[in-house]
Amino acid sequence: MASTMKLMLISMLAFLSIQGVFSAVQHPLDPLTKDEITTVQTIVRAKYPTSKNTLTFHYIGLDDPDKTSVLTWEHSNPGAITIPRKSFVIAIINTQTHEILIDLTLKLILSDKIHTGHGFPTLSVEEQSAAILLPLSYEPFKESIKKRGLNLSEVVCSSFTIGWYGETKSKRSLRIDCFMKETTVNIYVRPISELFILVDLDLMKIVEYHDRATHPVPTADNTDYRLSNQKPPFGPKQHSLATHQPQGPGFQINGHSISWANWKFHIGFDSRAGVVLSLASIYDLEKHKSRRVMYRGYISELFVPYQDPSEDWYFKTFFDAGEFGFGLSTVSMQPNRDCPSHAQFLDVFVHTADGSPSLLKNAVCVFEKYGDIMWRHTETGIPNVTVLESRTEVNLVVRSVVTVGNYDNIIDWEFKASGSIKPSIALSGILEIKPVDAKHKSEIRKDEHGTLVSA
Repeated sequence: MASTMKLMLISMLAFLSIQGVFSAVQHPLDPLTKDEITTVQTIVRAKYPTSKNTLTFHYIGLDDPDKTSVLTWEHSNPGAITIPRKSFVIAIINTQTHEILIDLTLKLILSDKIHTGHGFPTLSVEEQSAAILLPLSYEPFKESIKKRGLNLSEVVCSSFTIGWYGETKSKRSLRIDCFMKETTVNIYVRPISELFILVDLDLMKIVEYHDRATHPVPTADNTDYRLSNQKPPFGPKQHSLATHQPQGPGFQINGHSISWANWKFHIGFDSRAGVVLSLASIYDLEKHKSRRVMYRGYISELFVPYQDPSEDWYFKTFFDAGEFGFGLSTVSMQPNRDCPSHAQFLDVFVHTADGSPSLLKNAVCVFEKYGDIMWRHTETGIPNVTVLESRTEVNLVVRSVVTVGNYDNIIDWEFKASGSIKPSIALSGILEIKPVDAKHKSEIRKDEHGTLVSA
C-alpha cells in the first residue's frame, strides 16, 4: 500500500512538472518581458558604453516573427517548435538614429543600421519632460511672463510636435506652449498665447523665441473638471451598479492568450502601437473547425489635424502613435470606473529612455458586456398561441486608454458570439482652446477658425 501511494505521488509530481513546462512555453507574440527589455539594454550599452556615447532608447519592441512560422507554431504541440525571440530597437546614439535587431536567445546583435532618410523616432517621455522645463529658466520667457503680470511659479508648459514641410534637412525639434495652472487643473483652457518657443532636442536648448503678446490669458472661472468641484446643473449624483457573475467569468486568460465562447485570440502590447490582437479565430459549429478571422489587429495611427492656419496652430497636426507612442502613452485604468467590477486586468512592461523596463499596471482590461438584445421576436399571429423569444447579447471587450496631452482615447475591441469583431475608439478628455477678444459670436470681426465655446 505504501509503495502504491509512493508511486502515485511520483506520477502526480511528474504530471505537475510536465504541466509546468507546458504553461511556461512562451507565445511567440507575447510582448517583451522585464528581463528581455533589460537584456536589450545590456547588449546595446555594451556596444555603445554611455561613458563614451550619448545613448537614448526610443523604441524597444518585439520583432514580429514570420507569419508562416507563427501559424506552424500555433498548430503544433506545445514546446515542439521554438521561434527565436528577437527585438527591434530604435536608439539615438551620438545624434544618429540606429535601427538595431537583437536575438534575445543568443543575446547577439544581428544588425545595426543607421537611418539616413526623413523622419525621426518616437519621442521619449524623458526628453519631453526636459524640454518643457527650459522656458522656466529662459530669461526672455521670464520677461514675457513678467510683462503679462503673471506668476512664473504658476506656469506649466507642454510639448508639441511641429510636422515636416518638405525640407531636405530638418532637426529634431519641438514647439513648447505654456499655460497657467493657477486656481485650476484644467491648464489647456488657460494658454499663454502668441509665444513662439522652439526647442532643439539634440542640443536640448531653446533655439528660437518670439513674443507677439496681444491676447490676455483666459480666466479660470468654472473650468475645473474634477467631480469634487462640480456644481448643479453639472455632476448629478448617479446610482451605483453592482455586477455579479455567480459562475465566474466566461473567459479564460492563460498568459496573454484568451479563450471565450467560441473565440480564441492573443493580446500583445507594443510601445508604439499599444494593444495588439493576434490569431483571432472562431470555432465554426457547423463545420466543426476553427476559422481565422484576424491575424493581427492594432491601431496603426491616429492623425489629429487642427486645421487652423494661424501662427500658433498651423503646426498642430499630430501623429499620436508615431510621434508620441500609443504604448508609451497608455495609462493605468481604474477598476470600477474605467472598467466594470467583473473585469480582469493585464499588466505590461514599457521602456524608459535609458532602456530600463517600467511596469505599467492595469494597462489592459478584459470583461464581458451585457445588456443589449442579440435577437428577439414576439409572435401573436398564431391563434391561441403567443411566442416570446428574446436572447441577451453578451460580448467580450478588450479595453485600453491612451492619453496624449488633453485627449483621452478609450480603445475597445469587442468580440461578438456571431463571429464579428467591432473595434472602436471613443474620444474623451478636455478641450484645448485659444483666446480671442470676442465674448459673443456676433463680435467676431475677422476670419476665426474654430467655435466660440465660452465667454
